[in-house]
Amino acid sequence: MSRKTVVPARAAWSATVHRGETLTITDLHGNQAVDFLVYDADDTTIRYSAPDTVHAQGSLFLTTGSVLLSNEHTPLMTVLRDDVGRHDTIGGACSKESNTLRYGHHTWSQHACVDNFLAEGAKYGLGKRDLVSNINWYMNVPVDPDGTLGIVDGLSSPGLSLTLRAERDVLVLVSNCPQINNPCNGFDPTPVEMTIEEPPGAGDSTEGADPA
Repeated sequence: MSRKTVVPARAAWSATVHRGETLTITDLHGNQAVDFLVYDADDTTIRYSAPDTVHAQGSLFLTTGSVLLSNEHTPLMTVLRDDVGRHDTIGGACSKESNTLRYGHHTWSQHACVDNFLAEGAKYGLGKRDLVSNINWYMNVPVDPDGTLGIVDGLSSPGLSLTLRAERDVLVLVSNCPQINNPCNGFDPTPVEMTIEEPPGAGDSTEGADPA
């Protein structure tokens, strides 16, 4: 059984993904950054850790085979399949503060990913102190040898997707990035699709069947 949700441009989304289930994120129109946080569903003090994840895999970028590790260095989710090949771990989530610093005070009223995370996280008792460095699926943040980084045109195309498997029951928070001041969304935020699927055979039942 699968559950599909189209997340509108600029909107937030959340769900519990149970152990063994997969979450597929589809970039419906291409070049859309998807900001992402993940917590242990039973204990949200256990949450995604960028330093643990980057250190363990020896790369700043995520792709097939990458394991999202917690602040206890335990696995939360694993990337099973990736059509794009590289996703950002260090660009962070846009906020009113970062927008005004980078792009000017006229951007203060613009909606931002931190607003989405706070509004969606509040449903689960999460607040500002619970926001950690997030993943930016589909966001292209190249890093030069001298450490210089930038936010440039994305690598994704319409219909490309990635699939993650939950290694325990996890709570996922998503901000379908509303940023319009840099190329991370092609200056035009668009919808994405979330699909949660049970593992094969999870819905099977032998109850009431004739004995062999």
